[in-house]
Amino acid sequence: MSTGIIFGNRILDVAVIACFAAQFYKVFSPLFMGRKASWVRLFQTGGMPSSHASTVVALVTSIVLLKGMASAEFAISMVFASIVLYDATGIRRAAGEHAKALNRLVKSIEHKDDFEKIEANFKEFLGHTPMEVFWGCVLGLIIGVAFKGYLLG
Repeated sequence: MSTGIIFGNRILDVAVIACFAAQFYKVFSPLFMGRKASWVRLFQTGGMPSSHASTVVALVTSIVLLKGMASAEFAISMVFASIVLYDATGIRRAAGEHAKALNRLVKSIEHKDDFEKIEANFKEFLGHTPMEVFWGCVLGLIIGVAFKGYLLG
């Protein structure tokens, strides 16, 4: 396999393109609801579609296309993708829900005169809903297949 044009590795190139595509969509998706584009979303976690999912699924798809499902590389990437997808919908999503609850608790405590002001604003937008992960997976699969010629080139 010849080297990729971005990172010197075609598989890595396709995974990064899938990640960027998901994040780029998040920048412009507010336009569909009559709001302005949000460039800060390019670097934030959470939201539709999951860039974690699109990245790892594009990685797995690229490896399947180049090495096949019986390869060690496929097995490694599949285990890695499974952990990332579980983390995105499970652990990180739960952490975001905890952050929401803590932020509400801090606001309610701040209204009490006998408590010292607490400086806390925990990041709530951490994980993904199953639908966000699903569409991230679809995007990763589409990008992996769309770049088949590049991968095999």
